Amino acid sequence: MDSSMSWLHPLWAFGVPIALSLPLGRYLAWVMDPAPGRVGRGLDAIPTALFRLLGRKEPAAMDWKRYIVALLAFNAALFAITFALLSLQQHLPLNPDGKGSLGALGYKDVEGVDHPGADTWVVFNTVCSFVTNTNLQHYAGEQHLSYFSQLGGVVWLQFVTPACGLAALAAVVRGLRGERNLGDFYLDTIRATTLVLLPISLVVATALVATGVPMTFEGAAHARTLEGGAQTIARGPVAAEVAIKQIGTNGGGFFGPNSCHPYENPTPLSNFIEEVSIIALPMACVVMFGVMLRNRRHAAVIFGVMLLMVAVGAAVAIWAELHPSAATSGLPVASGPNWEGKEMRVGVVASATWAALTTATSNGSVNAMHDSLQPLGGLVPMALMMLNVDFSGIGAGFLNMFMYILIAVFIAGLMVGRTPEYLGKKVEAREVKLAMIGMLIHPLLICAATALFAATLWGTKSVANPGPHGFSEILYEFSSAAANNGSGFEGLADNVPAWNLATGVVLLLGRFPALVLPIAIAGFLAEKKRVPETSGTLRTDDLTFAGMLLATVLLVGALSFLPAVVLGPVADQLTAAQP
Repeated sequence: MDSSMSWLHPLWAFGVPIALSLPLGRYLAWVMDPAPGRVGRGLDAIPTALFRLLGRKEPAAMDWKRYIVALLAFNAALFAITFALLSLQQHLPLNPDGKGSLGALGYKDVEGVDHPGADTWVVFNTVCSFVTNTNLQHYAGEQHLSYFSQLGGVVWLQFVTPACGLAALAAVVRGLRGERNLGDFYLDTIRATTLVLLPISLVVATALVATGVPMTFEGAAHARTLEGGAQTIARGPVAAEVAIKQIGTNGGGFFGPNSCHPYENPTPLSNFIEEVSIIALPMACVVMFGVMLRNRRHAAVIFGVMLLMVAVGAAVAIWAELHPSAATSGLPVASGPNWEGKEMRVGVVASATWAALTTATSNGSVNAMHDSLQPLGGLVPMALMMLNVDFSGIGAGFLNMFMYILIAVFIAGLMVGRTPEYLGKKVEAREVKLAMIGMLIHPLLICAATALFAATLWGTKSVANPGPHGFSEILYEFSSAAANNGSGFEGLADNVPAWNLATGVVLLLGRFPALVLPIAIAGFLAEKKRVPETSGTLRTDDLTFAGMLLATVLLVGALSFLPAVVLGPVADQLTAAQP
């Protein structure tokens, strides 16, 4: 790509989704919060008709407890169905290449001994990953999954799991408006799937097909090379999965190398389409929050704080990757940007920008190998996942920031000596305790799991590199799982029972408390009387609150993760800088 065009790339990658987020956010609010006279009419007739097919004539008036039970029960059903599908895919249709059960892959243990038999834990890990909207992949999709598993299992979950996140956000906003009826979880999920994710994915998939992304149900192609050898070229319904993997902040690719693969990302145009798709809906969710809450200034403050963090992260990543790799130091080669692990058709600047956007959101798709980033370049995606409060996943990203908003309000209340208030409701001990639990689960999962694996053969025998970089590989994997991101440093031999079990548990604990606790808090706030605003009320729609919120996020993040970061990417940078 021309150098002048590559420098414009970050401006497009941020400017276009910001512009799209405004109409998209209003559309999300229109879909998820229809006026009483519009329920079941017009476009809303589609999800309402599907809702009635479930045997439910009218939407249920769910309080926060019933909403949470419905959310958890639905996801438990998804887990069971998908587990059975992946275990039995060899007996199911759309399997032209004869793929066997995903649980029969076998593995190598920490001593390098082959275990060719069944490994049910890889099925467990995969189901945990896709049910939690994470798409962490310890398998190669084109090698191990049938077309039926890709579409009926993976792609299906890539639609409904982000829809669950959007439904949870809608429920929280209703609670913050003072409504004890948070809506009907099932109808909310159907609306998000049919009127948001499905039509947008159709548009993106069509655009990707036009750039050269395959879309076929034929089996792998068999070709003869110029040298006379045989080559098997995997293909399939790629465009459909790539579209929803980006739109739904899923990230799980059809191919093992994800969007590094030329069939998933063949041109600079496809790269741009996918990159915009990664962050457009997460940005729109913040706009939706402001529209539904009828408080656009407060939403603008939150949007600005999130945007500042991801923009700074992208700038640092680009700066780091434009420096030569330490691996080429002293070699008789031309000095230039760090091209290791990157695709020539994409470029260094676009790769670094993608790395920031995909980890600021909970997308996790990659167009370069993050393990090959400079130490400080690799620190950026790691730090964004550790903070986990940028635009993040659809709906769930704002809910993570919601915890920090309550803590910022609480700290501000302590500073002025009065009971903290948020949106006209007093924030008391119960809400603060739940918010603190939600905040502390994330660093606890990452740091405890990393410490366990770094101190045992499970981790030390799995890394591809010794020293700080190997520690970073372990730290990144658990950061990605806890943040429901799904990207990896790679280099890890992670398709073994220990890694599959540990990351699977972290995936579940990283997802569902982050959805359940905000709904409970919103339910508690909905039960309280609104207090009148006075001169002592903390404003949440100005630059003062923006600074308070940013300081809270950075302070908690620094206290939680600084020791681990120093042992990993910081030490890696200092080691690489030595002559």
